[in-house]
Amino acid sequence: MKKIFLIVGARPNFMKAAPILEKLKKCPDIKSVLIHTGQHYDYAMSKVFFEDLNIPAPDVNLGIGSCGHAEQTGRIMIGLEKIYLKEKPNLVVVFGDVNSTLAGALVASKLNIPVAHIEAGVRSYNNMPEETNRLLTDHISDYLFTTSKYEDENLWKEGISVNKIFCVGNIMIDSLLKYKEVAIKRQITEKLLLERKKYVLCTLHRVENVDDKDKFKNIIRALSEISKSIPIICPVHPRTRKNINNFGLNKFFTEFKAGKLGKNTGIKLIEPLSYIDCLNLEMNAKFIITDSGGIQVETTILGIPCLTILDKPLWGVTHKEGTNILVKEYGKELIKQAMKMVNKEYVNKKGVKSPRLWDGKTADRIVKILIKKL
Repeated sequence: MKKIFLIVGARPNFMKAAPILEKLKKCPDIKSVLIHTGQHYDYAMSKVFFEDLNIPAPDVNLGIGSCGHAEQTGRIMIGLEKIYLKEKPNLVVVFGDVNSTLAGALVASKLNIPVAHIEAGVRSYNNMPEETNRLLTDHISDYLFTTSKYEDENLWKEGISVNKIFCVGNIMIDSLLKYKEVAIKRQITEKLLLERKKYVLCTLHRVENVDDKDKFKNIIRALSEISKSIPIICPVHPRTRKNINNFGLNKFFTEFKAGKLGKNTGIKLIEPLSYIDCLNLEMNAKFIITDSGGIQVETTILGIPCLTILDKPLWGVTHKEGTNILVKEYGKELIKQAMKMVNKEYVNKKGVKSPRLWDGKTADRIVKILIKKL
């Protein structure tokens, strides 16, 4: 029996791994092993996602926790090497661009274990830690599963053999389409006393945005100006909350308390959301402001306008074919684009359409390829 290890560690990995795990469980000649590195360690950022997505408890949890990039990557590698040597997997599957992704791929590569990278070829061409993880993981992987022709082109330009590249669609759409109806029935908007299509959902977590004091202040000031016209609800990432406190930005926010939100304008902080609750808030928002790659993908399928605050595009296809608008200047330009939507001046000329192969069948395509290669 062949062994396939799936490495997850952070919230974005869970919705990518769930469809693959579901398909592998139906393969009698494959033993799938789910390893959680513990990169995201609190309940809201980890365990609740396993429950939402019906993922069984991990076979192994390294419990690494939060620390610096080098230390975290190193500790994950040390833990994974022991498991790989003992269990001898035939293939290691990694997802996305977090530290667990690179660590899982590096250890496998050094032990001559084939590596499959799901969501390969994504490039933003900047100095984000995630970009380093993407680049290195792609160049040591044996099977690179891309979401669109744009990622294929990125890999070709870097000299990666076309024989390693497989365009299969976006695995996140498998989870989105599976749980969309469940998300519609959630009562999170009612719980937060929000009126549908009369609020903005905002998520911020990337290092280049929230760790840069001046940039983060500019973003928050712009959000504060926008919030004078429409409520902004912010599920707050632990890193973001830490820097709100460190940079003295608390004055711009109000913590949500039951019965206190309503139609009031302002920026309201709430704790991190489960996957299903977050989908519900995305569906019912007037528009979204984010630096999350996953939300950029989801809003493309849901047809929700999305303002992405990054210096360079992350998901090119969502800008070319979806409802995603890149906002490079986080002050006046962010306010300008947001107010177009508040004042109903924004027109989505592209309509709601799915990029090629974003059809909910990506896991089927990936598993069929992997079984042939083993």
